[in-house]
Amino acid sequence: MSSQSIQIQPVSSRGQLRAFIKFPWRIYKNDPHWVPPLIGQQKEYFNPRKNPFYDHAKTQLFLALTDGHLAGRIAAVVNEAHNDFHQEKTGFFGFFECLESFSVAEKLLDAARDWLCQQGMETMRGPANFSSNDEWGMLVDGFDSSPVLMMTYNPRYYLDFMDRFGLVKVKDLYAYRLFLKEGISDRLRRMAERIQQREGLTIRPINMKDFDGELKRIKTIYNQAWSKNWGFVPMTDAEFEHSAKTLKPLVAPELLLLAEVNGEPAGFSLTLLDYNQALKKVNGRLFPLGLIKLWWHSRKIDCARNLVMGVVPK
Repeated sequence: MSSQSIQIQPVSSRGQLRAFIKFPWRIYKNDPHWVPPLIGQQKEYFNPRKNPFYDHAKTQLFLALTDGHLAGRIAAVVNEAHNDFHQEKTGFFGFFECLESFSVAEKLLDAARDWLCQQGMETMRGPANFSSNDEWGMLVDGFDSSPVLMMTYNPRYYLDFMDRFGLVKVKDLYAYRLFLKEGISDRLRRMAERIQQREGLTIRPINMKDFDGELKRIKTIYNQAWSKNWGFVPMTDAEFEHSAKTLKPLVAPELLLLAEVNGEPAGFSLTLLDYNQALKKVNGRLFPLGLIKLWWHSRKIDCARNLVMGVVPK
């Protein structure tokens, strides 16, 4: 594809947003590992009236067309909460998808960079969809399996595009896997039991009848335990409540654990069943039959993701 035939369009209409959301189906139509996102959920995600992220951020979505045909997409993001917390002028790009053409990728990344420069940003970092509280990072290894819930997935050729554009890796993000049939060593289990007794430590499932109260305890832990993590952005009350509302239907109380020392909140761990295994069968739509498919295939899930786990510093 010649650069002369590539046109970059800012997304400014519902039709363009619909095209932006549905474009990945073209990239991954023959990829058995890809998990289609829910289209309705994506529409809410990009709606400033429904996503509290926009209370402290602004974005610009772009489409790339070659000879009138959609060839790629990207989002440029200014997250004031990130910049205030880290005292930076960093802009982000995310939701990058592109046909196997570096010319298209280059034009998309140029468009994101230029928009971020216009907003006064000094650095561009990504992919971030939209922040560290969401999906971010790019898959560089493990292309032989499907992503688990809220983890990214992309073609291998994106890595070459990023290198050729001049982007440099800033941080490695790791995912670890534990096979439960191998269990936890007796030594580690005994050590944990001794610590619980010695420190007055209690670990309990969340009380769903006091969901709002438990959320306040978790938010207090979250903004202390993660504050020193690379890329951390504190969540506002509105964002925390919005995330909780989104995740609540997926929560199994016995997998959302609170740790307390002498009754004081000290840590928490959130593990979710890997609903991506079921979402693969839905193809992005819950209606009219998607809900039935989701329910049926959810019964067969055999994997879970520990999404967050942290302990307050003291």
